[in-house]
Amino acid sequence: MIELVDVALLLLLSVTALAIVRQQNLFAAVMMAGIYSVLSAGLFVVMDAVDVAFTEAAVGAGISTVLMLGTLALVGHSEHKPKHRPILPLLVVALTGGVLVYGTLDMPPFGDPANPIHHHVAPHYLEESEHEIGVPNVVTSVLASYRGYDTMGETTVIFAAAVGVLLLLARGPGPRRVLVNGLWTTVAREEESPELEADEAPATEDDEPKEDDDG
Repeated sequence: MIELVDVALLLLLSVTALAIVRQQNLFAAVMMAGIYSVLSAGLFVVMDAVDVAFTEAAVGAGISTVLMLGTLALVGHSEHKPKHRPILPLLVVALTGGVLVYGTLDMPPFGDPANPIHHHVAPHYLEESEHEIGVPNVVTSVLASYRGYDTMGETTVIFAAAVGVLLLLARGPGPRRVLVNGLWTTVAREEESPELEADEAPATEDDEPKEDDDG
Protein backbone atom coordinates (compact mmCIF):
# COMPACT_ATOMS: atom_id res chain seq x y z
CA MET A 1 0.00 0.00 0.00
CA ILE A 2 2.82 2.39 0.86
CA GLU A 3 4.44 1.65 -2.51
CA LEU A 4 1.22 2.60 -4.31
CA VAL A 5 1.07 5.90 -2.41
CA ASP A 6 4.72 6.59 -3.30
CA VAL A 7 4.12 5.89 -6.99
CA ALA A 8 0.96 8.03 -7.04
CA LEU A 9 2.74 10.97 -5.39
CA LEU A 10 5.72 10.69 -7.75
CA LEU A 11 3.42 10.64 -10.77
CA LEU A 12 1.54 13.71 -9.50
CA LEU A 13 4.85 15.47 -8.86
CA SER A 14 6.04 14.70 -12.40
CA VAL A 15 2.80 15.90 -13.99
CA THR A 16 2.81 19.09 -11.90
CA ALA A 17 6.45 19.82 -12.75
CA LEU A 18 5.81 19.42 -16.49
CA ALA A 19 2.74 21.66 -16.23
CA ILE A 20 4.77 24.35 -14.46
CA VAL A 21 7.46 24.26 -17.15
CA ARG A 22 4.91 24.60 -19.97
CA GLN A 23 2.81 27.25 -18.20
CA GLN A 24 3.06 30.79 -19.60
CA ASN A 25 0.73 32.45 -17.12
CA LEU A 26 2.90 33.27 -14.12
CA PHE A 27 -0.01 33.31 -11.67
CA ALA A 28 -0.97 29.77 -12.66
CA ALA A 29 2.68 28.73 -12.41
CA VAL A 30 2.91 30.09 -8.85
CA MET A 31 -0.25 28.26 -7.81
CA MET A 32 0.98 25.01 -9.32
CA ALA A 33 4.33 25.46 -7.57
CA GLY A 34 2.40 25.62 -4.30
CA ILE A 35 0.64 22.38 -5.26
CA TYR A 36 4.05 20.84 -5.98
CA SER A 37 5.21 21.79 -2.49
CA VAL A 38 2.12 20.25 -0.90
CA LEU A 39 2.68 17.02 -2.83
CA SER A 40 6.33 17.02 -1.75
CA ALA A 41 5.25 17.44 1.86
CA GLY A 42 2.96 14.44 1.48
CA LEU A 43 5.82 12.38 0.07
CA PHE A 44 8.03 13.36 3.02
CA VAL A 45 5.29 12.27 5.43
CA VAL A 46 5.12 8.86 3.75
CA MET A 47 8.92 8.61 4.14
CA ASP A 48 8.55 9.36 7.90
CA ALA A 49 10.32 12.73 7.57
CA VAL A 50 7.62 14.67 9.40
CA ASP A 51 9.89 17.60 10.28
CA VAL A 52 10.93 18.08 6.65
CA ALA A 53 7.29 17.79 5.56
CA PHE A 54 6.28 20.51 8.02
CA THR A 55 9.02 22.81 6.75
CA GLU A 56 8.11 22.16 3.12
CA ALA A 57 4.43 22.87 3.75
CA ALA A 58 5.11 26.05 5.74
CA VAL A 59 7.88 27.51 3.59
CA GLY A 60 7.30 26.00 0.14
CA ALA A 61 3.51 26.11 -0.03
CA GLY A 62 3.01 29.00 2.41
CA ILE A 63 5.62 31.73 2.61
CA SER A 64 7.12 31.22 -0.85
CA THR A 65 3.70 31.34 -2.52
CA VAL A 66 2.79 34.57 -0.73
CA LEU A 67 6.10 36.20 -1.67
CA MET A 68 5.79 35.14 -5.31
CA LEU A 69 2.25 36.51 -5.47
CA GLY A 70 3.57 39.79 -4.10
CA THR A 71 6.20 39.80 -6.82
CA LEU A 72 3.58 39.18 -9.51
CA ALA A 73 1.65 42.19 -8.23
CA LEU A 74 4.67 44.28 -9.28
CA VAL A 75 5.80 42.61 -12.49
CA GLY A 76 2.52 41.30 -13.92
CA HIS A 77 1.22 37.83 -14.76
CA SER A 78 2.45 37.46 -18.34
CA GLU A 79 5.70 35.76 -19.23
CA HIS A 80 7.98 37.71 -21.56
CA LYS A 81 9.20 35.96 -24.67
CA PRO A 82 12.77 34.69 -24.14
CA LYS A 83 15.39 36.33 -26.35
CA HIS A 84 17.60 33.26 -26.53
CA ARG A 85 17.01 29.53 -26.74
CA PRO A 86 17.31 27.88 -23.31
CA ILE A 87 19.96 25.39 -24.46
CA LEU A 88 22.64 26.41 -21.94
CA PRO A 89 20.28 26.35 -18.90
CA LEU A 90 19.01 22.95 -20.03
CA LEU A 91 22.56 21.60 -20.21
CA VAL A 92 23.40 23.02 -16.77
CA VAL A 93 20.30 21.46 -15.23
CA ALA A 94 20.94 18.09 -16.90
CA LEU A 95 24.60 18.09 -15.79
CA THR A 96 23.70 19.06 -12.23
CA GLY A 97 21.00 16.41 -12.07
CA GLY A 98 23.41 13.77 -13.36
CA VAL A 99 26.00 14.69 -10.72
CA LEU A 100 23.37 14.52 -7.96
CA VAL A 101 22.16 11.10 -9.14
CA TYR A 102 25.76 9.85 -9.32
CA GLY A 103 26.34 11.05 -5.76
CA THR A 104 23.47 8.90 -4.48
CA LEU A 105 24.68 5.63 -6.00
CA ASP A 106 26.72 4.64 -2.94
CA MET A 107 24.08 5.62 -0.39
CA PRO A 108 22.85 2.81 1.90
CA PRO A 109 19.39 1.37 1.19
CA PHE A 110 16.47 3.44 2.44
CA GLY A 111 15.03 2.15 5.71
CA ASP A 112 17.75 -0.45 6.31
CA PRO A 113 18.19 -0.82 10.11
CA ALA A 114 21.91 -1.47 9.55
CA ASN A 115 22.47 2.03 8.15
CA PRO A 116 25.08 4.08 10.05
CA ILE A 117 22.52 6.76 10.92
CA HIS A 118 20.60 4.25 13.06
CA HIS A 119 23.67 3.43 15.20
CA HIS A 120 24.78 6.91 16.25
CA VAL A 121 22.49 9.07 18.41
CA ALA A 122 19.16 7.69 17.15
CA PRO A 123 19.00 4.84 19.69
CA HIS A 124 19.61 7.29 22.53
CA TYR A 125 16.83 9.58 21.29
CA LEU A 126 14.37 6.71 20.95
CA GLU A 127 15.12 5.20 24.35
CA GLU A 128 15.70 8.27 26.52
CA SER A 129 13.66 11.00 24.87
CA GLU A 130 10.53 10.55 26.97
CA HIS A 131 12.52 10.40 30.22
CA GLU A 132 14.89 13.29 29.46
CA ILE A 133 12.51 15.64 27.66
CA GLY A 134 9.09 14.47 28.75
CA VAL A 135 7.68 14.57 25.22
CA PRO A 136 6.33 11.28 23.79
CA ASN A 137 6.85 12.37 20.17
CA VAL A 138 10.53 11.78 19.35
CA VAL A 139 10.56 14.13 16.35
CA THR A 140 9.18 16.98 18.46
CA SER A 141 11.70 16.36 21.24
CA VAL A 142 14.58 16.34 18.76
CA LEU A 143 13.51 19.56 17.04
CA ALA A 144 12.51 21.46 20.17
CA SER A 145 15.17 20.25 22.61
CA TYR A 146 18.08 18.17 21.32
CA ARG A 147 18.39 20.39 18.23
CA GLY A 148 16.70 23.45 19.72
CA TYR A 149 19.47 25.90 18.80
CA ASP A 150 19.63 24.53 15.28
CA THR A 151 15.86 24.88 14.88
CA MET A 152 15.98 28.44 16.21
CA GLY A 153 18.75 29.28 13.73
CA GLU A 154 16.75 27.88 10.81
CA THR A 155 13.70 29.87 11.88
CA THR A 156 15.78 33.04 12.15
CA VAL A 157 17.22 32.56 8.66
CA ILE A 158 13.76 32.01 7.15
CA PHE A 159 12.37 35.05 8.97
CA ALA A 160 15.27 37.25 7.83
CA ALA A 161 14.86 36.09 4.23
CA ALA A 162 11.11 36.83 4.32
CA VAL A 163 11.69 40.32 5.75
CA GLY A 164 14.34 41.04 3.11
CA VAL A 165 12.07 39.99 0.25
CA LEU A 166 9.18 42.03 1.64
CA LEU A 167 11.42 45.11 1.87
CA LEU A 168 12.47 44.63 -1.75
CA LEU A 169 8.85 44.26 -2.86
CA ALA A 170 7.87 47.42 -0.96
CA ARG A 171 10.33 49.61 -2.90
CA GLY A 172 9.28 51.57 -5.95
CA PRO A 173 5.87 52.57 -7.26
CA GLY A 174 3.00 50.15 -7.16
CA PRO A 175 1.61 48.28 -10.18
CA ARG A 176 -1.41 49.24 -12.24
CA ARG A 177 -3.95 47.46 -14.41
CA VAL A 178 -4.04 48.60 -18.03
CA LEU A 179 -5.84 47.48 -21.17
CA VAL A 180 -3.51 46.04 -23.81
CA ASN A 181 -4.98 44.59 -27.01
CA GLY A 182 -8.31 44.04 -25.30
CA LEU A 183 -6.80 42.25 -22.28
CA TRP A 184 -6.29 43.64 -18.78
CA THR A 185 -2.64 43.31 -17.76
CA THR A 186 -0.69 44.20 -14.60
CA VAL A 187 2.35 46.36 -15.36
CA ALA A 188 4.85 48.24 -13.24
CA ARG A 189 4.01 51.89 -12.64
CA GLU A 190 7.06 53.21 -14.48
CA GLU A 191 6.70 50.74 -17.37
CA GLU A 192 5.32 52.23 -20.56
CA SER A 193 3.89 50.13 -23.32
CA PRO A 194 3.78 51.43 -26.90
CA GLU A 195 0.47 49.63 -27.37
CA LEU A 196 -1.28 51.74 -24.72
CA GLU A 197 -3.27 54.78 -25.65
CA ALA A 198 -1.67 58.09 -24.73
CA ASP A 199 -4.57 59.27 -22.58
CA GLU A 200 -5.13 55.95 -20.79
CA ALA A 201 -5.16 56.18 -17.00
CA PRO A 202 -4.62 53.43 -14.44
CA ALA A 203 -7.71 51.25 -14.34
CA THR A 204 -9.14 48.25 -12.61
CA GLU A 205 -10.22 45.04 -14.23
CA ASP A 206 -13.88 45.82 -13.56
CA ASP A 207 -13.76 49.02 -15.60
CA GLU A 208 -15.28 48.87 -19.06
CA PRO A 209 -13.13 50.13 -21.95
CA LYS A 210 -14.16 53.58 -23.05
CA GLU A 211 -15.23 54.16 -26.66
CA ASP A 212 -13.67 57.00 -28.62
CA ASP A 213 -15.81 60.06 -29.23
CA ASP A 214 -15.08 59.81 -32.96
CA GLY A 215 -16.58 56.35 -33.16
